[in-house]
Amino acid sequence: MRPEEEFEAGHLPEAINIPLEQLDAMLDKLPRDREIVAYCRGPYCVLSHEAVQRLRQLGYRVRRFEEGYPEWKAAGLPVA
Repeated sequence: MRPEEEFEAGHLPEAINIPLEQLDAMLDKLPRDREIVAYCRGPYCVLSHEAVQRLRQLGYRVRRFEEGYPEWKAAGLPVA
């Protein structure tokens, strides 16, 4: 849900970056057999909210990471 250059600069381990406008076209990259966690720039970014809503409509198990990548990294958690 983040711009490609932001994603390449750092992201959560095993994350897949799918821009919201490409979500429907890239559904085959998402697992159906496990929960998906959507996140974006930070807690006020609406893109992950929209992605969660769309994926739930399509029957995916999905939730939103309430923080964002900057908060994850600042907490010293693993990044890729």
